[in-house]
Amino acid sequence: MLILTCPCCGVTGEETEFHPGGEAHLKRFGPGSEDGEFTAYLFDRKNPKGVHFERWRHAFGCGKWFHAARCTATLEVFGTYPAQVSAPPEEIVARIRVRRPGWEMPA
Repeated sequence: MLILTCPCCGVTGEETEFHPGGEAHLKRFGPGSEDGEFTAYLFDRKNPKGVHFERWRHAFGCGKWFHAARCTATLEVFGTYPAQVSAPPEEIVARIRVRRPGWEMPA
């Protein structure tokens, strides 16, 4: 079971209090984009074994979206941060590198 902390309201709870929203930090393509770009945006997702950045919503709390960095193999949560940022905060990246030596930020 994942234990997440909402960075918006500060409440910590089990994953059943939250709702997953898929991969975080996607480049969005919409009207005016090439068909291949839009298709890739809709259907192509990374599903790595290891460190992953995801979107979550505090469904039974404040209702706001946020991002979480976690390991899909061990369910370890490295941290959560607001959804309004375009990249993970440096302190979370540093925490991941301490726990996973040699890990590199995905391109």
